[in-house]
Amino acid sequence: MQHNFLLKDSVHYQLYFTVLKAEPFVKWAGGKRQIIDEIHSYLPQFLEDHEVTYIEPFVGGGAVYFSLFNSPNIKKSILIDNNPILIISYKIIKNHLNELISNLSELEKEYKKNQEDKYQSNFYYKIRDKYNELIRISDLEKENPNWIKLASLFLFLNRTCFNGLYRVNSKGEFNVPRGSYKNPNICNSDNLYQVSRALEKAEIYHDDFEKAEQFIDNQSFIYLDPPYRPLKSSSFTSYTKIDFNDDEQIRLSKFCDKIDKLGGKFLLSNSDPKNIDKNDNFFDDLYSKFHIERIYARRNINSNGNDRGLVSELLIMNY
Repeated sequence: MQHNFLLKDSVHYQLYFTVLKAEPFVKWAGGKRQIIDEIHSYLPQFLEDHEVTYIEPFVGGGAVYFSLFNSPNIKKSILIDNNPILIISYKIIKNHLNELISNLSELEKEYKKNQEDKYQSNFYYKIRDKYNELIRISDLEKENPNWIKLASLFLFLNRTCFNGLYRVNSKGEFNVPRGSYKNPNICNSDNLYQVSRALEKAEIYHDDFEKAEQFIDNQSFIYLDPPYRPLKSSSFTSYTKIDFNDDEQIRLSKFCDKIDKLGGKFLLSNSDPKNIDKNDNFFDDLYSKFHIERIYARRNINSNGNDRGLVSELLIMNY
């Protein structure tokens, strides 16, 4: 099988990979910034040859999207995630940026006005409680005035919590403790303006990944970055109240079959179970009809901040 990857010396490659201005506005477990070059190496030639709709059903921090939005051939983008607060934040950055920056700047000012650990710790947990209460009383589906407050509190917590994790309990309450950052960059206005610009032509949805099917045709490129299959029982996967278990991974593989039948091109990232058990063929069997590559990455966010190492990851594609 011949694999038509985008050539690094091509004109379009240079255009949209050397002008990277917007960067992810949140720290997000499994973020792709550190392996973005490897991902670019496996993008399809299809991106240079056609006008395409770009679709991310698990947008997360959006590193891949932000590295591609300048592509002259991407005429439409669909960004989806099942985390309601994350999607609210994307929409607020797109549509109400000035109000967000005002709120977030004030939070940063209040947090940093006293450098004593006790003060900042008390402030953090006060904001965390306020955030959880606001989630409890707010409509997370229909836009309302609470959304700007929610996005502001969410971004503050993301920049000041332990390891940049987003973890919720069974009640949907954010329960990550405060991190030990000395001078966190809480409100990066310059990047937020670039992110807002990058989102101008994007459609943004809070939904299950299968929502993407309605947008897919033979002119679509779909990048899928689901919650990774854990390599051990203590691994972090709880981005929402619903765990993404093996049944969900199997459902995703069936969705990839649909993409293939609809004529779309997809690239999927996931963990490599062979890091732990060389006989674990879960993904090799699940995606046996497609092309699988192994790349290497140093994972930056774990529940144990000291447990960070170089591991292989999977890139699965239908081209």
